[in-house]
Amino acid sequence: MQHRSHTAPTREILATRFAEAIAAVLKGATFDRPAALAVSGGNTPKLFFEKLSREDIPWEHVTVTLVDERWVPEASDRSNAALVKRHLLQNRAAVATFVPLFTGDDRPEDGVDAVTHSLQPWLSGGFDVVVLGMGPDGHTASLFPDAARLGEGIDPARAPAITAIHAPSAGEPRITLNLAAILNARHIYLHVEGEQKLEVLEAALMEGPVHELPVRAVLHQKTTPITIYRYP
Repeated sequence: MQHRSHTAPTREILATRFAEAIAAVLKGATFDRPAALAVSGGNTPKLFFEKLSREDIPWEHVTVTLVDERWVPEASDRSNAALVKRHLLQNRAAVATFVPLFTGDDRPEDGVDAVTHSLQPWLSGGFDVVVLGMGPDGHTASLFPDAARLGEGIDPARAPAITAIHAPSAGEPRITLNLAAILNARHIYLHVEGEQKLEVLEAALMEGPVHELPVRAVLHQKTTPITIYRYP
């Protein structure tokens, strides 16, 4: 799969250009129907979220959800939902509809059915935009190298679905889109910042075992082109 890669002289400029690119896609998607945007958490996208929140998009016709979520309540500083509300669902984007993944159940397995129901239109029809991140271990979404049943999560032949994840390195149980749900998107972006992560990205762009660097499952598929925003 060919990748289009963008960089910039500063994080500020990269975030601005990335936000402008996503805004252009979402504006086009909302002409005849509501648009759906699935984003990732962590520290990397905060500046990008803040730039995107100010873009002139018909946000009232946009649904925002998460690619994955730590199985913690929104009051936790580990919550991706809290991060998105704090950095993205503000300014012009405050009127967007938000669909969280954490249900309050004891285990992510117990919440899978409810989350599947909430996201069913986009699991079956595809998100307009999926924005992925990548960890220094090569995980993307919550598809960790040491995750139990990783093979099911990165199997492109499975139906698009929500998957509960348990991985020792993840810090807590999680819930995530599986690979098929990610690849069902119309546009997929990968956002990577930092020298360490860029070294991992370069390794992942080369052929190798997918279970060692799960992001390879996205980078080497032949379904949907990937656009990479990277700094430095």
